[in-house]
Amino acid sequence: MTHRENFSKGLMKENPVFVLVLGMCPTLATTTSAINGLGMGLATTFVLMLSNVAISLIAGLIPDKVRIPAYIVVIASFVTVVDMLMAAYVNSPGPNGEPSLYDQLGIFIPLIVVNCIVLGRAEAFAAKNKAFASLLDGAGIGLGFAFALTLLGSVREMLGSGSVFGLQLLPQTVQILIFVLAPGAFIALGYLIAAVNKLKKANQ
Repeated sequence: MTHRENFSKGLMKENPVFVLVLGMCPTLATTTSAINGLGMGLATTFVLMLSNVAISLIAGLIPDKVRIPAYIVVIASFVTVVDMLMAAYVNSPGPNGEPSLYDQLGIFIPLIVVNCIVLGRAEAFAAKNKAFASLLDGAGIGLGFAFALTLLGSVREMLGSGSVFGLQLLPQTVQILIFVLAPGAFIALGYLIAAVNKLKKANQ
């Protein structure tokens, strides 16, 4: 597999949300808006890239019996860094007094530690490949995750409140409140997965 293929596979062919159906908790819970989805996706991408590189470099030094706890410690370290950075730089209320991005994502930032996408890439790829390949894998999978969350958040925000990234595009009369609630997340995700599957079949 070339470096280009290694990076690009996570964007669509092995997209963690639309194809592998992984990381459903943050996918469904944090995508009430496009900015929330983007923020969660980029935070996860940061952790994926750095933890993949670190685990690739130290995998040969870790005894097989404790490899999973060791990977979790590495991942938790980078999640702590992300959490502190977000608390410092994206913790200001919005112009209309709405909660900050950090407050809206809440507990789901620390829970990146147990995101099956991150641990899965550590075990399946980073532990068996070199650092640069692991970096590209983490970047591709992470950006694919960020794309999926941003798209789902945009659809839900558009249908539920008539806006995307806070920019009002539809009048209140056509807003469907269910899409910013929990059931709307399942409905929107189901239709997006169906659309992706249809596109994949059309391109085969």
